[in-house]
Amino acid sequence: MRQRSGREVKDALYEQFARVGKALSSPKRVEILDLLGQAERTVEALSQATGMGVTNTSAHLQVLKGARLVETRKEGTKVYYRLADDEVSSLYVAFRDVASHRLAEVEQIARDYFAARDELEPLTRHELRKRMRGEDVVVVDVRPKEEYAAGHIPGAISLPVAELLDRIEELPADAEVVAYCRGPYCVLAPEAVEILRRRGFRTRRLEDGFPEWRLAGLPVAVGEG
Repeated sequence: MRQRSGREVKDALYEQFARVGKALSSPKRVEILDLLGQAERTVEALSQATGMGVTNTSAHLQVLKGARLVETRKEGTKVYYRLADDEVSSLYVAFRDVASHRLAEVEQIARDYFAARDELEPLTRHELRKRMRGEDVVVVDVRPKEEYAAGHIPGAISLPVAELLDRIEELPADAEVVAYCRGPYCVLAPEAVEILRRRGFRTRRLEDGFPEWRLAGLPVAVGEG
């Protein structure tokens, strides 16, 4: 077998590196990675969450799987997709953060939507941990139930945005409520904060979300609670 030249080796390596870049080149595939960073899902569930058809969703998943960014497991007749490992979750967060730091458009969108809804500064993870040691804060996970069950901040209450108005009486009126969701650009927590403030609750949001909490090595609980 002919030995490869240095140039050929470099070209072959960069071609493989570019497979990951190509997998990240679609906005919908980036959204799929974000969703799978919360919990594993079937193609049907991803289709519903992203607003795409099942066939299109499946095609995007095959690209991600081909780049070894997602893996599958089978349960009966259903196939569940998940991120390959925490390296992929860290890659998504780094990819997102580079875009937010380098692209003025990201900052503009975030300022127009998120900052306009924050009457109070969002809490950092460090601040939230200190507050949770006391008894004057209630932490609310406003993601869908399946994401909460896959992993959540210990002590947090599962209260999806869609159920918030029907279950609002479960929250003590005299406590500050801190809502969190999928990350710094997730719209669920700001929506929950707006709803709760209109009902008279003292409410803030966590500045990022559960994936960042987990990747920071902080305690995680699983199950429906």
